[in-house]
Amino acid sequence: MLDVGCGTGLTTREAARAAAPGPVLGVDVSERMLERARELAAAEGVDNVRYELGDAEVHRFDPAGFDVLISRFGTMFFSDPAAAFANLAGALRPGARLVLLIWQRRDVNEWVRAIDAALGAAAQPPPPGGDAFSLGDADATTRLLEGAGLTDVHFEDVREPVFYGDDIDAALAVVCGFQDTRAALATLSEGEAARAVERLRAMLEAHHSADRGVAIDSRSWLVTARR
Repeated sequence: MLDVGCGTGLTTREAARAAAPGPVLGVDVSERMLERARELAAAEGVDNVRYELGDAEVHRFDPAGFDVLISRFGTMFFSDPAAAFANLAGALRPGARLVLLIWQRRDVNEWVRAIDAALGAAAQPPPPGGDAFSLGDADATTRLLEGAGLTDVHFEDVREPVFYGDDIDAALAVVCGFQDTRAALATLSEGEAARAVERLRAMLEAHHSADRGVAIDSRSWLVTARR
């Protein structure tokens, strides 16, 4: 099994438990995250998982080496998506399964619209290759996957809230830590930035409840396909 864009390895370890004793490989472009993934796997006693540093767009996987490919929000940032999915398809055995969780379009995701509204004119457009919603158009992504040699492409609508923390301060720290938020605040004067942060706080307070903490609606696709 292959986990693409595995980060600190939460889904990789869960997959390894489900696939045991079969091997699971997690791949990511961040060595820092992979080091943490290795530490957590060791601490949890998950010994059928390993991690490799690599860009899945060009990484040299064993041809037809995997029977399942999974990714949780790890496939939206390829600079050349067609080449990336062709490379990943080549790593799958005939009949192998692909399972992706990706964001739907930006305009249907309340969490990002709420952040953009709070930032106002300072909200930044995504940089090239940095659009988290790049696969949100189901028809376009179907064509992309089929062009890579995948079949039986299916999209399931997933509507679950994004959880930012139990309290407002924790949620604000998370949101202000987003790359796009940091970039937006950096374009403002000190006073303007402070006011934007207060608007973010007010937005998070509006989405806070005692039983759920800070949670904002989101829309994702669970995508399945076969090689």
